[in-house]
Amino acid sequence: MTLAADEPTPELLEAGRLLFAGAADFTWAAPELGALPPMEGVEIAFAGRSNVGKSSLVNALTGRNTLARTSHTPGRTQQLNFFRIGERFTLVDMPGYGYAQVEKAKVEAWTRLIHAYLKGRSNLARVYVLIDSRHGLKEIDTALLDGLDKAAVSYQLVLTKGDALKKSEMEKRIAGIHAALAKRPAAYPEVLLTSSRDDLGVPELRASIARLLQERGA
Repeated sequence: MTLAADEPTPELLEAGRLLFAGAADFTWAAPELGALPPMEGVEIAFAGRSNVGKSSLVNALTGRNTLARTSHTPGRTQQLNFFRIGERFTLVDMPGYGYAQVEKAKVEAWTRLIHAYLKGRSNLARVYVLIDSRHGLKEIDTALLDGLDKAAVSYQLVLTKGDALKKSEMEKRIAGIHAALAKRPAAYPEVLLTSSRDDLGVPELRASIARLLQERGA
């Protein structure tokens, strides 16, 4: 579901469907900056707080329930996981930042890895920053957005768990997020509402990625 004036066209929705209809394979894991793969082709990253639902959304996009590991325990994703989507691009599932049920030093190391990756990856086309719709933007989210603005890395906000709020609550949440993004230079203006549980917004997210790849000539 898109939260902007422009809905994706049927052609773009179909392009997004086809984009994720083919092979999707795990290709690389990087627990530290020195272990990153060579910069080849276009990369798109998913970032967000621990337990925001990144891995579940990766699985929903690709239609594969076990491509990315999911868990109800925050902190399950402990490295940068790279997935090749057909021959078009690489999707990067990042460790959740912030709270996780592991020692503080490890969380701090993940956070450093995330920020270093985001600043130094020239083939990174966009970061989709996942926000739990039940909680909205938190201080730790805005710290990441500050870093993305400073590094001039394009990013777009994706609300997860969109089935958890009533319509009135969601409208209020969305209005607050749009206001917060208004003065952020690297933020893409369209906000996406998704739910991995019932496929809400997943076709629109696929279409968004397809449009981005078209713009990049990938």
